Amino acid sequence: MKKVKGVNLGNWLVLEKWMNPIMFEGTHCEDEAWLCRTLPKELKLDRYKQHRNTFITERDFAYIANKGLNAIRIPIPHFIFGDVEPFVGCIEYLDKAFDWAERHGLQILIDLHTAPGSQNGFDNGGLCGVCKWSQDPAGVEFVLNVLERLAQRYANRVGLWGIEILNEPINAELWAQIQNHYIAVDKEEAKGSGPVTSEFLRDFYVDAYWRMRKHLPEEKVIVFHDGFRLHEWKNFMQESKFVNVVLDTHMYLRMAAYTGIATNVDEFVAYIENNFAKDVAEMQAYFPVIVGEWCLSTIEKNFKGFSSEEQKTIQQKLAKAFLDAWENGQGWFYWSYKQLHDTSHGSEWEGWDSWDWGKCVELGWMPGNYA
Repeated sequence: MKKVKGVNLGNWLVLEKWMNPIMFEGTHCEDEAWLCRTLPKELKLDRYKQHRNTFITERDFAYIANKGLNAIRIPIPHFIFGDVEPFVGCIEYLDKAFDWAERHGLQILIDLHTAPGSQNGFDNGGLCGVCKWSQDPAGVEFVLNVLERLAQRYANRVGLWGIEILNEPINAELWAQIQNHYIAVDKEEAKGSGPVTSEFLRDFYVDAYWRMRKHLPEEKVIVFHDGFRLHEWKNFMQESKFVNVVLDTHMYLRMAAYTGIATNVDEFVAYIENNFAKDVAEMQAYFPVIVGEWCLSTIEKNFKGFSSEEQKTIQQKLAKAFLDAWENGQGWFYWSYKQLHDTSHGSEWEGWDSWDWGKCVELGWMPGNYA
């Protein structure tokens, strides 16, 4: 299996307000579910069409390929086929993405990023403060059906690298931590929310594997996310009947920064080497491991007062440490390829450039060629 080096097309087909607040203008909504519930239908359709037609185009695929990357992870919503009110489907854009990818020699990892009732309660799960999907058999079956339809549709496309079953199903520890950060609008809707258990995930992942594998050729990859419990998967899907299964883990340095474990560049580099690099290497003994999301972002206050050249030196050190660490695995996807300037935060919000791969390349923080 070749190594993948790529970027996420975040905020294209799955919205995240902090990455492009313009889509949420005129509302107080913090997530895509409430945006679609709130906007008048015609305005909603116009706004989505404008965004999807312009946020990512074939020129972006050409640029990504020109930089020597070979893969793209595309977050998609559970309503991609346009059969869930009041959401706006987008399967035609994924079809276009395959045409563009194949023209430019790129491979696509389709990443199912949301589920009905949400699998994590994050804004990126589409419904803040709610996590009830895994408790609803109909919702679980809906997701399995979406995965199967995707497998059927793209099974024989040259541009398909693989399909990721579901992004970031939340564990108990993280669920407890986010309660005051992602607030549900409708308390009744959120009632009964809770984490996605390991027992459920194991059964669900196996079901999803077989639902997709019966359509997918063996060379196409099936990816599962660690659910923020990386080391629990050592004895999972190890039998020979499971073919071409890849483990996805997401590793963000901000977590170390928030806990105060690291506060300067040398400590951050040491954290990457002693934690991220070792964890990837350890799990690579069981599965091919990809780091499906990561970026250079830390807590920006740690680097306040540095000149642009000093910041460049710091970010280059971090980038090298990350890229060296990912050599222990099967590849990586930077989060994210692009974002528009954040206007939803006050002057205290800094550092958004580090979430924008194109900007990182432009500033010389990240390498300009990966061939």
